[in-house]
Order: sequence, then structure tokens, then C-alpha cells
Amino acid sequence: MYPQAKKIKLVMDNYKTHDASAFYEEFIPEEAKRLWDRFEFVFTPKHGSWLNMAEIELHVLNGQCLNRHIETIEKVTTEAEAWQNHRNNKNAKINWQFTNQDARIKLKRLYPSILS
Repeated sequence: MYPQAKKIKLVMDNYKTHDASAFYEEFIPEEAKRLWDRFEFVFTPKHGSWLNMAEIELHVLNGQCLNRHIETIEKVTTEAEAWQNHRNNKNAKINWQFTNQDARIKLKRLYPSILS
């Protein structure tokens, strides 16, 4: 896993399944610890990660472009850039269906309340 990298930043949501146990399920304890220590985890906010349109775009990228074995990081970069250029050229959009009204209902508990 990126043997030349000293530290790997991994941005991910706050699902409770994202922890060190996955490393220990796949590797012997010494290797799991070594790998775990190479990662710097950056978590998206608990209350808003599902709102993130970038997360949707990354999901589309993975499904349309990166859903196969790609030999080198250079090839990944080339493939992702070609995919991005294709999407930009066809003016692809995300069909965002979460309205302001939906947000007011779903996020009501996060808004301050005025006592009368």
C-alpha cells in the first residue's frame, strides 16, 4: 500500500465500522499496527457527511472509472483525469434532491429554538 509514502491521509465518514479492527482482521498484529500507524484519518462531520455532494461525485467516479484493478498510480491519475474531462465536456450534473424544506424537517433538532 503506497510503500514510498510515510503517511497516508484517508478522508472518510464517521461510520462506527471504520476503525483499526479491519486491519487486524486482514493482517497479523504487527503488520496491522505498522499499517494503522501510517494512516492519518480525517473524518467528515457526523451531522453532515451525507449532505456532501463531493461524496456523491466520488461515488460516481468509483462506479464509472475506478471499479477495476489499475496497475499504477500514474494510470489511476490518467484514467481519473480522462473521466473528469468527459464528465465536464458533457456538462454532467448531480441530481440533488434534498431541498431546503427537507433540510428544515430533517435537521430541525440542529436549529436553535426560540422560547416564547
